Amino acid sequence: MSEQPRDANDPEANGGGTNGGGDSGQGPPAGGRGGLQGAIEAYFRAAPLTVPLYAVLLALAIGSIVIILSGANPLTAYQALFTGIFGTPELMASALARSTPFVFAALAVAICFKAGLFNIGAEGQLLLGALSGVWIGGWGIIAGWPTLFAAGAAVIAGILGGAVWGFIPGLLKVRTGAHEVIVTIMLNNIAILFLEWIIGSRNPPILIDPDATAARTLPVVDAARLPSLFPGTGLHTGLLIAILLCAAMWYVMRNSTTGFEIRTVGANPAAAHYAGMSVSRTTILVFIVGGGLAGLGGAAEVLGSRGGYLTPGAYTGIGFDGIAIALIARANPLAVIPAAILWGSLLAGAPLMQVVADLSIDIIRVIQALIILFVAADMIVRTLFRIRAPRGAADVDEPVISARGWGEG
Repeated sequence: MSEQPRDANDPEANGGGTNGGGDSGQGPPAGGRGGLQGAIEAYFRAAPLTVPLYAVLLALAIGSIVIILSGANPLTAYQALFTGIFGTPELMASALARSTPFVFAALAVAICFKAGLFNIGAEGQLLLGALSGVWIGGWGIIAGWPTLFAAGAAVIAGILGGAVWGFIPGLLKVRTGAHEVIVTIMLNNIAILFLEWIIGSRNPPILIDPDATAARTLPVVDAARLPSLFPGTGLHTGLLIAILLCAAMWYVMRNSTTGFEIRTVGANPAAAHYAGMSVSRTTILVFIVGGGLAGLGGAAEVLGSRGGYLTPGAYTGIGFDGIAIALIARANPLAVIPAAILWGSLLAGAPLMQVVADLSIDIIRVIQALIILFVAADMIVRTLFRIRAPRGAADVDEPVISARGWGEG
């Protein structure tokens, strides 16, 4: 039998009235499937947001298993963790304060990721920035300056200190081919030992506070302190500076010639060189910028939230945590903000979870490691939740290029 013609007003004849006839003479899918298809495509295009969210949920789910095996109740543990982060305004401000240096460190790593370089030295750069900031901030000559100029001088010193420490691996890579991973790890150790010596030395005394019982620097003058956003919690204006820098770096990477060159060098150095771009200049530039960002984070932290002085062993692990956060954010400067806040908030809420649920604080580290695993190996999440690239696109996520040139002679 021949098929009977359908009425023009029949919704099934035009795909539910979505686009009335389709393209190139072919009608759209029947039964309103055009709208469903659009919703599915929108879901796939939201993968940059949904994949990290699912990664966190999976990490919490597997963390629950670990907590059960430890003999505790995961609901009690996570409730205590949530309370430790959001229980009071003071706790929320403390969580943000804990997250602030992670934003700077992760941004310093992310900018190098964009150029295909692996900056392991954010920790050393942050330490040199903190040392430079507390040194300038402790000068008595600036005590009478307005806060804007006194704090600005200390912050600029921190930027320069970190930038110099970032310039060294960039220059060595360009001039000698030394791999940035090895060089930055060595510079981290040098920075740590240098801080221990210059702060702890009593004969001769250099930066040590002679009146303090433990080794620490002289406190910075009041005029050089960064204003507090929530008194009593350590949350200072450094967080606002970090957020503005993330937005600025995102704009530069997407809308400037320099950003285009950095991304091109990261994607294909040979093609970038063939196009007339200076790979060497870009390499040194990103390390200087990354070092300056980390140094700014160190200076902001010591000027705003640590009593205005620096002690040996301060900021241990922040630079390495910055690497993990940059991976979670997939080197996207804007994504660094929520990733760093998540990371810092977990650490801020962990002590209460440890007390209430009688758990080791290392459980939080396990959860953080699982988040990194599922974000870095995002095909696990995509497979479990059936998330594919949207139609007509290779992938909605920009790949992270790290440690380019590893093992190259």
